[in-house]
Amino acid sequence: MSEIDGADASITPQALMGYHELLGMHVVEWEEGRAVVELTIEPKHLNRSGNVHGGVLASMLDSALSLAGLHCDVPGNIRRGMTLSLTTTFVGPARQGVLRATGTLRGGGQKTFMTSGEIVDEQGHLVAMGEGAFRRRSGSESSQGVPDPQLREPSE
Repeated sequence: MSEIDGADASITPQALMGYHELLGMHVVEWEEGRAVVELTIEPKHLNRSGNVHGGVLASMLDSALSLAGLHCDVPGNIRRGMTLSLTTTFVGPARQGVLRATGTLRGGGQKTFMTSGEIVDEQGHLVAMGEGAFRRRSGSESSQGVPDPQLREPSE
């Protein structure tokens, strides 16, 4: 795996966009059946008690867990999915540093898949864990995926 700025160079730039960029999440590892998302804690992530807000943790789990079942090796292609259910358990507080969410594919078929995962802090302490069920969107059932419209050449 080649590394560029701490991220796997083969990771598509479209892996996390919009809301995920707003939160500051980054995909740092992604392979068939496994995805890792990191976030550096900033003041905007904290609740009134000074801990990372549960919504941030749930978002990290949702991203890592869904990506674990959506990997695509074909350059220029992408696999898309949607969350059907997500269960999150908050285990311990986090206040600073880098959080690391790891999602692992556990089972399923072509359309629906199940994953589980956890978030740990820099010291390896468990912060949250979760499991979810996801559905691959049409065309994303195959590991070949579909052409990513974000990467199309502009028409002349």
